[in-house]
Formats: sequence, C-alpha cells, structure tokens
Amino acid sequence: MSLSKDSFVPLAKFFEIRETNDNLYEYIDGTVFMSPSPSTKHQRVSGRLHLKFGNYLIGGDCEIFAAPYDVELTKDGIEGNKIIIPDISIICQKSGFNEAKYVGVPNLIVEILNPSNQSHDLITKLNLYMNYGVKEYWIVNPMLDSITVYFLNAEGMYEQFDIKTRTGKIKSNFLKGFDVELEYVFN
Repeated sequence: MSLSKDSFVPLAKFFEIRETNDNLYEYIDGTVFMSPSPSTKHQRVSGRLHLKFGNYLIGGDCEIFAAPYDVELTKDGIEGNKIIIPDISIICQKSGFNEAKYVGVPNLIVEILNPSNQSHDLITKLNLYMNYGVKEYWIVNPMLDSITVYFLNAEGMYEQFDIKTRTGKIKSNFLKGFDVELEYVFN
C-alpha cells in the first residue's frame, strides 16, 4: 500500500520515516510503500521455502536472505532509487553486500502475496524486477495455494516457466534441478 499517493518523498525523508517506527517500508522513485504484517500462513510458506532453497544452496556460490532485508536495486542505464524488501532473495554476486543491505540485483526473488497489496507484487514489482534483470521471479499466492515462476528470457522479458496450484512440484529455471512439492509449501 502506497503512503505517498500525491507527493514525492525525498530519499532522506524515507530514511527518517523508517527510523521513527517499526513498520516495513519500501521506496520506489519517491513513493513509499508500507508492507502489511505477514499472516501466519505467509510465515509458514516463507519458512518452508527458505528451508528448501537454503538446503539446495549449501556449498554453492549463492546465498538466501529472508525479509526483512533491504535490497537497493541498481542497474546501469536506470535512474532513481529503489529500496525493496523481498520475502526471499537469492543472491550470487557477493560484491553488492554491505552491513545494512545488498546493492545490486538478486538472481531470484520470491514474493508471497497478501490480500491487501497483491497489485504491488503482481504489477509494480513484476515490472521492476523484469526491468532490473532479476533472472527468476516467484509469485506465491497462499490464498489459492499456487506458485507461478517467471524467468527472464533472451529479450529481457518475463516468461512464465511453471505454474502449479495445490498439488505437484514447482520447478526453478535458474536453479537447475531445484523443485518443491506444493503440498509441503502450503500444508
């Protein structure tokens, strides 16, 4: 949900807002978005996916980070400030880490939908991640027990790679050989 529908919020003001309360806020080119508190099901789904991804990544070059963890998206040729808090980020380029956040583009992002801000993940973030070059984007819908996986094709556009509802294994294009049973994720 956007907090600043009609006015530009300078980046310094955004950091001031975040310092004065415990809410989770994201910043996209002068607009501040507040993330709703996650539901119990959201937390269960997030934890189960984090565990499966984490176990798969053991011994590899990539790391997994769960919300709340700031990602400042940057890419040559794109201006503006974008500070987001993905539910899950998988990051393989170590050069962007500092003590407070990651600066760069994660390789894979998972967003778990919340009834109050679905359009933020389904439209705003999908386009944002595509434009910045996130190689794979998972949209998890705990209301429908479904997962949709998009991958960045050669033309720089998201293409649906896999979709499942309630049953079956969902697969990753970026993490070769990775899959997870929907029954495990949602039950």
